[in-house]
Formats: sequence, structure tokens, C-alpha cells
Amino acid sequence: MAVSADLPDAMFKEGKMIPLVEEFYTIQGEGFHTGKAAYFIRVGGCDVGCSWCDTRFAWNPALHPLVPADGIVEHVLANPAAAVVVTGGEPLMVPMDYLTGLLKEQGIETFLETSGAYPLSGTWDWICFSPKQNAPPREEFFHRAHELKVIIASPEDFSWAIENAAKVNEQCKRYLQPEWSRREEMLPLLIDFVKAHPQWMISLQSHKYMRIP
Repeated sequence: MAVSADLPDAMFKEGKMIPLVEEFYTIQGEGFHTGKAAYFIRVGGCDVGCSWCDTRFAWNPALHPLVPADGIVEHVLANPAAAVVVTGGEPLMVPMDYLTGLLKEQGIETFLETSGAYPLSGTWDWICFSPKQNAPPREEFFHRAHELKVIIASPEDFSWAIENAAKVNEQCKRYLQPEWSRREEMLPLLIDFVKAHPQWMISLQSHKYMRIP
């Protein structure tokens, strides 16, 4: 049977083929699930354009191969932890219903890390919402997020954190995380802020301290 030349594109639009930057089994280093073993799926594509981004290699989806979602799930199942973190780039540039549907069929917990700049798709046990000022988030994430994580690269970012925290649901966990290259300068400010506003917590990129992916 002949294969249509546009089949990969159609499968991409259905979420059956994913521009895969990398996949690996590691320990979650940030936010609420810090310290938990999980399989990471890094999806290619992001136009948010954060100046301090530490995964710029993931921005252009054309640089990364389209990989069958079914094959990725097979790799997940080869590891002992029943938890998956889907990150990017901005993973919601790709439809996530197919991938998460396969994972949920296997009893896998699904965790999303997103800027909230694109419509929500997929079935998620946990949504980590990290809004960026240069790509305003969609309203639905304020209601759906389990975790708000705001990156602090300058003192001005505290105002952005407060603005977004005022919109999230009451159960949403609130985290401030120092931008890695400025952590020595920003961390004392975060400590003082959280001591004064204890509804917030500090998230550190502990995987970088542990020197793991």
C-alpha cells in the first residue's frame, strides 16, 4: 500500500508524531515534584523567546525528528517510575491528547510544564504553569494549573509573579524560581520575599546541583 507523502504532517497534527528533542529517565529537579523519579519527554518548538532560556536548542521543531508517540510510550514503560514529565520548548504547540491518552491507558501519571501561551490539550494529573511576559498566557491556565512557577531574573519579575498569583485558583501552589545564571544575585531577594509572603515557596533547579539531566 502506498504511503501518502503528507502522512507525517497529518500524524503530527493528530499528535501521533512528535518533534522529539530528547527523552530521558531522571529525577525531577524543580517545583512541587522535586525529588521524584520521572521519565522526561522534551518536545521541540517554542516561540515564547525568553532571553535567559536554557533550552534554546529546543526552539526550532524542524531541527528535531518526528518520532511516533507509540514508540515514546514504549520507552516510558521500560523504566520503573510510572510518571512522565512533558516539557519543551513549549509542548502545547503539539496536540497532546494522543500521547497522554496512551500514557493514561498504561496507568502513567502525566505532568505538564507549560508557559500557557497555547491552548491546553491532553489529560494531565499535574499542570505546572510558568507564564512569560513576552507571550501572555491563556485564561484557562489560571483555572486549571496545579502549580504556578514564576522565574525571577530581575527584581521587576516579582510584580509579574504577584499579578499572576492573583488570578490562579486557591489550590494552586505558588513557586518562585531564580533564573539559573543569576541565582546568586536573585536568591537573597527570593528568600526575603517568601519570608514576607509565606503563601509562596522557593523552587531551585536542584537537578543542576545534582548534575543530572
